[in-house]
Formats: sequence, C-alpha cells, structure tokens
Amino acid sequence: MEVSNTKLNTLDNWLDYLEAIHPKAIEMGLERVNEVRLALGLVPDFPIIMVGGTNGKGSVCAMLEAILHRAGYKVGCYTSPHLLRYNERIRIAKKEIEDDKLCHAFEQIDVARKYCHTSLTFFEFGTLAAVQLFVQEGIDVAILEVGLGGRLDAVNVFDADCAILTSVDLDHIEYLGNTREKIGSEKVAIFRKDKPAICAEIGLPESVKQHVANIGADFYQLTKEFGFLLKNAQWDFWGPKGWKFSLPYPALRGDKQLHNASACLAALDTLSELIPVSMNEVRQGLVEVVLPGRFQVISTQPMIILDVAHNPGAAAVLSRNLAEAKSDGRTFAVFAILQDKDIAGVIQELKNDIDCWLVSTIHSSRAATADQVVNEIQKAGIANNEQRVNKFSDSVAAFVFACEHASKNDRICVFGSFYTVSDVLRYINSI
Repeated sequence: MEVSNTKLNTLDNWLDYLEAIHPKAIEMGLERVNEVRLALGLVPDFPIIMVGGTNGKGSVCAMLEAILHRAGYKVGCYTSPHLLRYNERIRIAKKEIEDDKLCHAFEQIDVARKYCHTSLTFFEFGTLAAVQLFVQEGIDVAILEVGLGGRLDAVNVFDADCAILTSVDLDHIEYLGNTREKIGSEKVAIFRKDKPAICAEIGLPESVKQHVANIGADFYQLTKEFGFLLKNAQWDFWGPKGWKFSLPYPALRGDKQLHNASACLAALDTLSELIPVSMNEVRQGLVEVVLPGRFQVISTQPMIILDVAHNPGAAAVLSRNLAEAKSDGRTFAVFAILQDKDIAGVIQELKNDIDCWLVSTIHSSRAATADQVVNEIQKAGIANNEQRVNKFSDSVAAFVFACEHASKNDRICVFGSFYTVSDVLRYINSI
C-alpha cells in the first residue's frame, strides 16, 4: 500500500517515505525511471561525465570535481552511498545540497511518477532528484557515479559525453554475475557510440573489449592510450593531448590513486574543447581533493584509519596501503560487513595484516551477524580467542575497545562497509 506524502515537510520524512513506497530496495531496470524522466522533461543540456566500476569510482569523482571546480566551473556531482548525511550525495559547486531544495525535487519527482502510475526505488528517486537539481541550478558540467553495475543502473538513462570505467572486480554478484566477464559486460554498458570511453582497468575482460568494438566507442585504456610515469615526489602523465609533467601526487592516499588520477586526466583531455582546464588548475585540484572514508587517517598515535573497503579488490588495496604505512605495533581491525558481500574473500586479503579482529553486526537488514563473520574468520585459519577475535554489539563498541587497548604505536583500521565507517565517524565527531 502506498504511503501518503501529505505531511512530508522534512528531509527525514521524505527519506523514510522513499524507502517505504517501493517493494524492493534494489530493482534493476531502466523502464520505470526512464518513464518518469520523460514525464519530468529531464533532458540535460550540460556535459555529463559518468563514472562506473567496482572500486575507485568515488576517488575519480572527487578528483574530477576538485579539478573542474578549481577551473571555475559550476560542477554538479552525484555519488552514493553517503557516510553521515544524505545531502553528501548531491553537491553543487562543492557544497552539499540544502534540505529544502532536495525536498522540493523529491516532491516534483513524486508527482511525475504518480502521473506515470509507477514506483521508484530509493536510488532511482535520488538519481532523478540530482539531475533535476543540476538542471534547475544551471550547472556547467555534471559528474554522475553509477550506483550498481551500469547497464540497468538508473544513472544510465542519461547519455554521457564521456564515461570512465575504473575497475572490474567481483561484487554484487547476485545482480551482476559471478565472473569478471559477466560483471564487465554490465559495467561497460555506460559507454556510448563515438563518445570517449576511458578505462583504468589494465586486465580487461573480453566482454568489455567486445562491447567497445560492437558499439564503436572512442576507447582509451590505461597503459595503451594513456598512462603515467613515477618520479620521486611527482609524476608525469601522457594521454590524448600529449604529456603533462611534474604533477603533484593526489591528496588521496593509496597505491591506486595514480591509476584513478590518470583516468581523470585522460577524460579531461578528450573533453578539452567542451570544458578546458589549465595545468595549474589540474595541479591545484589534485592537491585539494578530499574524500572521507578512503584510507582516511584521522589520528597518528595510535594511527586510526577509516576505509570503506567491502569487497576483495578493495581489501587487497587496503592490504597494500597498510603495508606501505609501516607500523611497529599491532593492527586492530574494527570489522562489520553486509551478508551479500564476499566476506571470506575480504578476510583472506587482510588476514596477514590484522593482529586483533573486533567484529560486530551492522544495523541493517542486509547485515552479516558477528557470529557469521567470526565463523568466516575461523575458516580462514585465524584462531578464535580473546587475543585474536572479539565480538561486540556494534561497531562503536568495537572501536571504543580498540582505543582503550591500543598503544600509541598500534593501528586501528575501521573497514568493511560504509555503514561501519559511518557509525564510527559519527561517534568520533560527537566526542
């Protein structure tokens, strides 16, 4: 039964309403969202950069946003999920959208979807609201992050002037398939005929190569059509418009960030006639970029790291980053994850990096219980004793335990889900 929206006068009311009106949290398909888009008359006249992939999407969106903002463009950026506030998902000129504007956009979309006699998922509402707000606010360029997959993701009802595929790895296998070939075929569907298609994945599945050939995209792949060279304290980029020398390292931590930054610069090269940027603006954007929750170090004694790694590919990157950030002490893991993730794969990637596992259950219907996670830790050959594995009621309790027991030379790494990092970050901000 549909809920009335007559008393939806706050953002929280609207978000509760959006979660209640559709029978499924995730329902893949473009027909419903495209019908509502047409009813809204939503045809953007600004350039769109679309960013898809398994890992690295948030970093690429953040770098593009920082560079284009520094270049003086009014940038609309749509990402998901959020850490603390829904408003984080929709930013204009690097500022989170205000509650009243967001509520008004939701109201317009609700009227349109009722006119169409259809319902929308929570994510579909948010996607249409973002683009509706970008149109109303008169932005110069939009950056749209794909939520899940690509082919049937709500973002894909819009045509990108340039699309970026960051990586292809195993995640959301119940929706996208259980092989890189199947997942690649879903993610590559954001590419368009004769439009720049940027790929930061080096080992491409054949399904991606075949789709690119079939549609005739203007394809650029890392190490082939663009790439980078490392220097001691800087790096050089080469791409469609030649070389860019002596670039600063991105402010984001992690060994994959030059892959991500190179994809950004390749995209900007291909769009240089639409949205030109100078070398100085590129340098400033790379230095100024900020992205919470991606190997985010918020303390040094002990080192406290927040990372939303929730699949084996991201866990492997986290493992390498932990190895680079050398520590003489122990590493505590505050770990909670959703049950539809490859929990065993995540643990396998990190089992040699963690001295003490502090496990809890996320407050979500999709959560893996602490007992389920402990069971997977035991299967990985990690001893279940008080020195190695502990269970807690929630992530905050696990984090407090870590803080009480860690010395200044130890590390506390909070990871496993956006929910996990969000809960701990909210607690840290409250104290």
